[in-house]
Amino acid sequence: MPKVMRLKSPGGLEHLVLGDEPAPPPPAHGEIAVQLHASSLNYHDYFVVKGLIPTADGRIPMSDGAGVVTATGPGVTEFKVGDAVVSTFFPGWLSGEPEMTQLSLVPGDRSDGYARAQVVAPQTHFTHAPQGYSHGEAATLTCAGLTAWRALVVEGRIKAGDCVLVQGTGGVSIFALQFAKACGASVIATSSSDAKLERLKAMGADHLINYRKTPEWGAAARLFTKGRGVDHVVEIGGAGTLGQSIQACRNGGHISLIGVLAGFQGDVSTAAIMTQQIRLIGITVGSREQQQQMIRAIDANRIKPVIDRDFPLAELAAAFRHQESGAHFGKITVSIS
Repeated sequence: MPKVMRLKSPGGLEHLVLGDEPAPPPPAHGEIAVQLHASSLNYHDYFVVKGLIPTADGRIPMSDGAGVVTATGPGVTEFKVGDAVVSTFFPGWLSGEPEMTQLSLVPGDRSDGYARAQVVAPQTHFTHAPQGYSHGEAATLTCAGLTAWRALVVEGRIKAGDCVLVQGTGGVSIFALQFAKACGASVIATSSSDAKLERLKAMGADHLINYRKTPEWGAAARLFTKGRGVDHVVEIGGAGTLGQSIQACRNGGHISLIGVLAGFQGDVSTAAIMTQQIRLIGITVGSREQQQQMIRAIDANRIKPVIDRDFPLAELAAAFRHQESGAHFGKITVSIS
């Protein structure tokens, strides 16, 4: 019987329970059956399994899933048996501007996710995976990859010669570094670890800042741009780092607010945002169409994700503890079958 991991109420890593379940029914009209092989960890998943985002008792967690199509229902034209596929974060947001109803059924949160071996779902819940990707590599794209893509390419309208500031060495930040370099931009990278900064440099980061040694890293970033300021900031810290991001930004620059790792609320200089005419936008992943665009760009540029470590599904709690430690560089993946 297929394996599945469920989260028992009220949440907590100790409440992740691995079990067996009957195989799902054959796909109906417009549906595909997928043998899932991999998932990857995001902080959204972490908040769910820790009980910080309430969900239904017995929920199957994990928003990211990658695998192989094993059957197709009537009316399916986009996929065939044997295709490698990767899930979408918002199954209802196919293209265009999102309606709130299209953002309501995030897998692993408001609906069952991909910590399981088999799933049957509408074909629009998946896209083709990039050429030559392993299932683990494909599973990194659903949330982290697409968030970075939307931040820089869709909303930021990045162009060659721009300067991008990325924070830390998590999945979104490393994808942002890779996409920025593929677009011909320069990158300023921050981290609290000199060893991690050296790894970022090896990946193409042009300038490095240890934010523990340089608390005023916004001013330091400006120095690297000869006082002009950066064009884009991929802001994952939230309230605790937004002030420095504003200081780093040029007049008319762009900040994508993606995470809240450094706090949910705090003082923000609205006057600086106004006088510098900064574009500040909150980013929550993206649409299926944007994911397809990103995958075409990945294929064209042969971009590969950075995977820190892989865990079997049975050790999902250990994977989250590794995430908690902050020792990872890039994405943490989970092998399912």
